[in-house]
Order: sequence, then C-alpha cells, then structure tokens
Amino acid sequence: MLNAKEFFFERLKAHVKELNRYLRYILTGHLAIAMFFIFSAMAVYYQKWLEELPENFPVAIVIALLLGFFTMYSPIQTLLKKADMVFLIPAEQKLASYFTRTLIYSYLTQIYLVLFVYAVMAPLYFASFSDGSLYFFLLFLLLLIKAWSILANWWMLKIRERSSRVIDQLVRLLLIIAIVYFFLERETMYLFMVTAILVGLFLYNYLLAKKQPGIQWDLLIERDYLRMRSFYRLANMFTDVPHLETTVKKRHGLARLLTSSIPHKQHNSYTFLFRLTTARSGEYFGIYIRLLVIGCLLVYYVPNPWLKLIFAILFGYMTFIQLMPLWKHHSTLVWLDLYPITEKVREASFIKWLKQLMIIQLVIFAVFLFFVGNLELGLFMFIFSILFIQFVIPAYVHKKLKG
Repeated sequence: MLNAKEFFFERLKAHVKELNRYLRYILTGHLAIAMFFIFSAMAVYYQKWLEELPENFPVAIVIALLLGFFTMYSPIQTLLKKADMVFLIPAEQKLASYFTRTLIYSYLTQIYLVLFVYAVMAPLYFASFSDGSLYFFLLFLLLLIKAWSILANWWMLKIRERSSRVIDQLVRLLLIIAIVYFFLERETMYLFMVTAILVGLFLYNYLLAKKQPGIQWDLLIERDYLRMRSFYRLANMFTDVPHLETTVKKRHGLARLLTSSIPHKQHNSYTFLFRLTTARSGEYFGIYIRLLVIGCLLVYYVPNPWLKLIFAILFGYMTFIQLMPLWKHHSTLVWLDLYPITEKVREASFIKWLKQLMIIQLVIFAVFLFFVGNLELGLFMFIFSILFIQFVIPAYVHKKLKG
C-alpha cells in the first residue's frame, strides 16, 4: 500500500542526492569563482552608487518591482517523474499529503531568493527611508504573500489553458508590486484596496481549481523535467551529465548563415556539425548571446575603467569555458565513429570554431571599450584577444581533450 509520507521523503532524498552530486562540481568550478568576483565588485559599486543617489530617484518603485517579482515567482517542484504518469495516477486520491509536502518544500527552497533580494534592497531603502521597523514588517508581509502565491500557482496548475495561467500570474504580479509600493509609501487606503483585490483573486483561483476533476499530471511532470534539465545544463559545463537530454530548435536563418559558406568536403564534416549544433542546440547559442549582452552592459555602465577591462576578460573566459561541452555534445551518437575522419581533424575543427566564436565576442568587447572612451584599454583588450585566441585556446583545448 502506498504511504504518501514515506514516498515523499524517498523522492526528496533521491532529489537532494542528485543535486549534491553535481553541485560539488559547480561550486568549485570556474563559473562559481567568476560569479563570486562579479558579485563582490558589484557590491562595492552598489555602495558607491548609493552614496551618490539622486534625491528624486524612485526608490519605492524599484524595491516594489524587484521584491514583487521574486515574491510572485513561485514554481512548484513536485519531484514527479515521467513514469509516474503510468504508476501513480490510479493512486492520485491517496497522494494529497504528498503534494502538500511538495508545496511546503517548494516554499522553503524559494524563501532564500526573497531574503536575498530583501537584503540587497535594504541599503537602498535606508538611503531614502528612516523607519527600520516598517522594512522589518515588510519581510513578514512578503513571506505571507509568497505562501499565498505558492498556493495560487498550485491551484492554477489544475487549469489546462496556458493563457489563463499567464494572465493570472501577470495580474498577481501587478497587485503584489502595488502592495509593496503602497506599504512603503504608507498609503493605507490604497494598500487595503489592493490587498482586498489580491485576496479576491486567490479565492477565485481556489474556486476555479475546485471545479477541476483532478491534477494535470503531464503539466506537473513537464515543469519538473524542464527545471531539472536547466540544472543539468548548468552542471554539464563542469562535468559530464550522461542522462542530459538536449533540445533542438530549427533556426533556419541562423543555421543557414553559419553553414552556407562551408565547402562540401570531407575534412569539413565536423566544422559543419559544430556550427549546426551551435545554431540549433537549445544551450550554446543562448549562453553565448546572454554572456555577450551582459558583458557589454557591464563594460558600458561600470564606472571604473580597469574594472571594465576585467569584466570584458572575465566574460570572455566564462563564455569559452561554457562552450567547451560542445565537444562532447554528440558523444553518445555511435554513428559519428563511422566518419572516416581522424581525431586530429575533429579537434582542429573544434578549435577553429571556438576561435571564431571567441574572436567575435572579444572584439565586440574591445569595440565597446573604444566606444566608452578607453582607447588604451580597448587596444589592450584587442591584443589580449589575439594572444588568448592564438595561444591559450589551442593549448587549453588540447590539454582538456587529452586529459
């Protein structure tokens, strides 16, 4: 007979074990060190920015937007697996306590995000407001609304129409932002009005969910699957994740742009494969563009010129490290061994493609440094790019692939 409590703790134990298995690689890897440096540098400049904060800066609005978003964002982690669609549906009525525990687990594991943003916003709050008790009580309000939001998300996951869930989340987000804003501004009347509307929305969610005959198993399983796949993609940057399932997107235009100029010759087979994989994979292209954009924004907005250079180099290095798993992207496909192409040619094709990707990004960073007026640093970045691409990349890749 199925025991919901024991079943939950078995799933939780397996889930935590799986996370710890890869977190030990992530937390000791290059990305963790780089992110620590970035957060440390941004904390210093955040403090300097607060010292020069304009009097008319909309402090309450900024705090309300950030705290409102992280309070509303409440994904449910049910720890379900694909096979549960077959084996657990008949026992759905016995799993009420299981799902209750998953809601509690989801709530507890998401509090740290609210606490982190709340702590980050504290210096900004005290730069404009003097009532510390008000900000202290705001935390209790946020934790309460967070619990309500978790429940509302659970109720709305019983609704099949995606548009209804999106509209509900958007309305809830606006209401929570308004509550935080009116709370900070001590607009009591508006605060009660918006709170009443939010409570009414929660009641509507509850009544709407009660009309549904059961839970949407496929939707819950898909949500958990996508969340774990994102984690595996992150872990795959530091170690091999053999059971990682990748997604493929057509991206006809980008794929044509990257592959149309490649001559149809045997030794170009892996050049074509690596370029096509970069274009169509759900991982590498997005990572490359995101790091490029974030790096450019930091180079443009960070005031210290030497820190601009450090960020440019750091984001170039992070991009290079996160593109390395492209080498093993097709390692599970046996038919690649049938290619009449030597390992040396394959490695050369991989290094050449990495060089081309990195030269584009690093030159863009150098151009940004020129653009913001740091001609010497832009020239230094350009020289660094040449040296990094010509010497560091081949040596590092060769050592990594042979290691």
